[in-house]
Amino acid sequence: MAEKKQYKDVASSGIDAVLPEIEWFRNYHKKYTITIVMPEYTSLCPKTGNPDFGTITIQYEPKDRIIELKSLKEYMLAYRNLGIFYENAVNRILRDVVSAIKPVWISVKGEFTPRGGIHSIVEARWPAKK
Repeated sequence: MAEKKQYKDVASSGIDAVLPEIEWFRNYHKKYTITIVMPEYTSLCPKTGNPDFGTITIQYEPKDRIIELKSLKEYMLAYRNLGIFYENAVNRILRDVVSAIKPVWISVKGEFTPRGGIHSIVEARWPAKK
């Protein structure tokens, strides 16, 4: 089935936008989990320009690096004026965090506030489940 024309132009919106760098510091421990919950995620719908709201949860097992939280906050705030679909946002966050810290494993989950009676939850993992 062909992609509808009205979404074709915005489907990849935000995927390659320039965002602040996610910084890290050295990890000195092994085999533990870090969970970061950000309940104030905002972005814009690339089709309508309306604001989107949600909670982003990052859970990972660090290898040699740990996410520096202030830089993560600045990175996440950059989404506020970015037109990006939920699915692209979650997968973009996953890609950028993996690139920055190279964890043992990671999960990024977006729980987005209902719009039009629909509540969306998007989760991406690295490495991907087999």
